[in-house]
Amino acid sequence: MHRRQLLVGAGALALAVGSNGLARASQMATPPGPEDARLKALFDAFFQAAVDESPERATSLGLDKGARAAMKFKLDDRSAEARTVRLRAAKARLDQLHTIDKSRLSQESAVDYEVIDYQLTGQVEGGSRFNFGSSGGRYSPYVISQQNGAYQDVPDFLDNAHKIETAADCDAYLSRLKAFSVALDQDLERANADAGRGVIPPDFIIDTTLGQLKALRGAAPAESGLVTSLTSRAAKAKLTGDYGPAAAAIVEHEIYPALDRQIGGMQALRAKATGDAGVWKLPDGESYYAHGLEASTTTKLTPAQVHQMGLDQVKEITARIDTLLIKQGKSKGTVAERLTAMNDEPDQLYPNTDEGRVALIDQLNTQIGVIYEKLPQAFNTLPKAKVQVKRVPPNVQDGKANGYYVTGPLDGSLPATYYINLKDTHDWPKYGLPTLTYHESVPGHHLQISLMRENPNVPLIRRAGGGFSAFSEGWALYAEQLAWEMGLYKGDVYGEIGFLQSFLFRACRLVVDTGIHYKKWSRAQATDYMIGVTGYARGRTQREIDRYCVSPGQACSYKVGHTMWVKVRDNAKAKLGKAFDLKNFHDAVLLPGTMPLTVLEAQVDRWIQSHVA
Repeated sequence: MHRRQLLVGAGALALAVGSNGLARASQMATPPGPEDARLKALFDAFFQAAVDESPERATSLGLDKGARAAMKFKLDDRSAEARTVRLRAAKARLDQLHTIDKSRLSQESAVDYEVIDYQLTGQVEGGSRFNFGSSGGRYSPYVISQQNGAYQDVPDFLDNAHKIETAADCDAYLSRLKAFSVALDQDLERANADAGRGVIPPDFIIDTTLGQLKALRGAAPAESGLVTSLTSRAAKAKLTGDYGPAAAAIVEHEIYPALDRQIGGMQALRAKATGDAGVWKLPDGESYYAHGLEASTTTKLTPAQVHQMGLDQVKEITARIDTLLIKQGKSKGTVAERLTAMNDEPDQLYPNTDEGRVALIDQLNTQIGVIYEKLPQAFNTLPKAKVQVKRVPPNVQDGKANGYYVTGPLDGSLPATYYINLKDTHDWPKYGLPTLTYHESVPGHHLQISLMRENPNVPLIRRAGGGFSAFSEGWALYAEQLAWEMGLYKGDVYGEIGFLQSFLFRACRLVVDTGIHYKKWSRAQATDYMIGVTGYARGRTQREIDRYCVSPGQACSYKVGHTMWVKVRDNAKAKLGKAFDLKNFHDAVLLPGTMPLTVLEAQVDRWIQSHVA
C-alpha cells in the first residue's frame, strides 16, 4: 500500500493552510537577543499566573508545593464569574505579547511567539463571541454532558492526580471533597443560565449524563469511590488516621445533596430538550461550528471541504481494505459487513469478564514493550516518562471516549496513562488493538507529548499546555502509519486490516462530524453511516457519535492533521533526496513541541532549507 493512497484531500488542505509569516522569514538562524529574553520572561510570568489561577492544574503538574502548598486544599472555580476573569486575563496577556517585536526574535523564539499568539487569540475571540459552554482550543457547548462536568472531572482528578503520601495530603483531600459540592452547584448554575440562552444538550445526551450522575450517586457513602480512593491509598501509605468516616460524612451530607440537585436540574432540562444532534440549532450555531472546526484543525478548511475530504478518503481506504480482505478469502458482502464478521470470530475476542479485561490490558502492555524495542529505528530521542494502561472507570464508561491518553506530572513522579474503555470487550477485537496502542502510547501520544515536556528549551507555558489537537492527533495517526512502515504488521494481515480500519474510522469522522453539525444529520443517520463504513460494533459507534455531538469539530482534527504530517514529510523527502534522515526529521518536528499546522509547515520548510546544500 502506498501512502499517497491514504491522502486524498491533501490539495484542499494545502490551499486552506497556505503559507505562514514564519515561512517567509530569513532561513538563517539568528542567535537569541534582548527581545528573546523579554519574551522568555513574559512566558514565565504567563505560566506562573496560569498555575496560580488553577489549583487542579497546580496539582496535575506537581507544583502544589512550597508557596503553593495551600492550593492542594482547593478545586478550580467553575463559576460564570471565574470564566469572565479568565477571559479578561487572556486579553491582557495577548496585549502584553503584542508588545514584543517579533522581527527581533530568534527563529526558535519566533515559533514560541506564534504558538502562544495563536492560542491566546483563539481564547479571546471564542470567549468573547460565544457566551455559553466553552470555546477556544476545544469547543464544547454544554457545561454538563456525558463528557463534561465536575461530576466526572473531580472524582477522576482526586483519584489520579491528588497524591496521598502524608497526613496533610489526606486533610487536603477532605478539603477538596467539601469543595466538590460547590463545583457541582457552579456547573448547574451555568448550565441553567446557558439553557436560558437556548443552549440545551440533546435529549439522548442528557439521558446518558443522568445515568452517569445516578451511578456516582448510587453507592452507599462509605462505599463510594470518593471515600475508598482516600482510605485505600492512606492505608497503602501506612497512615494511621481514620479518614473514612469524615470522608463518608462529606459525601452523604454535602456531595450527594449537590448531586441530587444536579440530577433534578438535568431532569428539568430533559423536559425541554429535543433530539437534534448538531450545534446548528444553538444561537449563532453555524458560526460556532465553523470556529470550532478551525480551532480543532488549525486550518481555514470549511465544513463543506472537510465533508468532501472525508468522503474521498473513505472511498480510497475502503478499496485498500477490500483488496486485503479478498486475499484472505473474504469477498462476500460490503467491506463493513466483512469487518463486522471478523469482529465475531472467536479467536479475535477476549471474554467480556473481569479476567478477560485483565488479559486484554496485559496484551496492550506487551505490545508497548515490543514497539519500545523498535523505536531506535526511527527516533534519535526517546522519552524518559513511563506509560501505564488502565481501564476507563466503569462509572463513567458510558460517556467516555473509547481510548485516550492522560499525561503525568511534569516531575515524572507519576506515569502517564493510556485509558481504554472496556464496557464491552466485544468492541475490541484483537486485530484492532495494536494500532490503537501505537496511537495512544508509542510512537503516538506518549512519545510526542513526553518529548516536548522533557525538552528544557521549550517554554514551560508550552510544555505544560494543552497543545493543538490537529498536531497531536495527526501525529498519533502518523505514528500508526509509522508502525506499519517499520514492519510491525509483517506477516499479520489481520493487524494490517485493523490499521487500515483505524484510518477508515478517522476518515469517517470527517463525514459524520460535518454531517451532524453542518448538514443537520440526525444521531441515527450518523450512527448508521459510521457502522456501514467501518464495521464497528453499534455500542462503540454510538459512544463515538455522541462524543462528536458535544465536541464539535474535534473529531476532524485527526485525519486533517495526519494529512498534513504526511504532506510535510513527503515534501522534505522530495526536496532533500538522499540527504533526508527520518530520525533527524522526527527531532525537528517533535522536540519544538505542539503547534498549529500553519507553524508546523513553516517549521519543516526552514528545516529543509537548513539542509539544502
